[in-house]
Amino acid sequence: MGYKNELQKKIDKKTTEINELENKLLEAKAYLQGLYDSLKLLPKENVSPADDLRQGSDMAKARKAILKMGKPLHIVEILKEIGKDANKSNKLSLAGSLSACVRKGRVFTKSAPNTFGLIEMGENKNATEPPDDFGVQ
Repeated sequence: MGYKNELQKKIDKKTTEINELENKLLEAKAYLQGLYDSLKLLPKENVSPADDLRQGSDMAKARKAILKMGKPLHIVEILKEIGKDANKSNKLSLAGSLSACVRKGRVFTKSAPNTFGLIEMGENKNATEPPDDFGVQ
């Protein structure tokens, strides 16, 4: 019976050791998750507007079209530049997406109804602001 007791003691000892290691692993994983969560709270560094848009999307194509023309474009002009029909569905879809970016202060600006520019081009006036000469006679 001495061998059985010794073997049981070794099993118990190893089980305790494994449980301690599993607890340490759980603590380490929780700590790592906390670090990831903290990283998400920090602002993005050195991110260009192109990185903010999905490659090949209509939004990215619209950005390229506005950059190419060098000025804010009406939604119909943007659709023409990116090779899409200027039908009601396409206009509503793209204008809605661009307007969402404008509201969030990302990449695009709105300089007139359905006319979009780029923040990076210095077009940061929203249509809700009065013109510079407003009230001057």
